[in-house]
Formats: sequence, structure tokens, C-alpha cells
Amino acid sequence: EVARQLARYRAWERTLLMAPADRAARENFEDCGYTLCVLMGKRCARVAAAAAERYVRPGEPVTRRPAPLSRGR
Repeated sequence: EVARQLARYRAWERTLLMAPADRAARENFEDCGYTLCVLMGKRCARVAAAAAERYVRPGEPVTRRPAPLSRGR
């Protein structure tokens, strides 16, 4: 799940960089950033993305596991 959300975050980041005035791209990028923050237990999306990259990188020691996913919605 972390890898999937990180990929979505990076894809929307690229889209937003190509079209900074695109409101839908900004909303999706911010939503993905929020999701990464929740998954990684961070307050800043950039910090959460960096933590997610360390988490999914094989061979790297993980100092903190991401927060468990909520089952109910």
C-alpha cells in the first residue's frame, strides 16, 4: 500500500509540475500527500514521501513502521 500511494503521489506531483494551474491535479496531489502522511505518521507530505521511499527501498533499515490502515470507512 505504501508503494502504491507513493507512486500515485509522484505521478500527481509530475502532473502538477507540468500544469500548475490545474485544480484537479492539485487536489489529487494534496489528497495523495495527505494519505502518505497518514500512512507514514508524518505531518508534512514531503517528509512522508521521503519516509515512504526509505520504507519501500529494499535493503534499507526501517526505523518506524507506517501506521496501520483503518478497516472501516
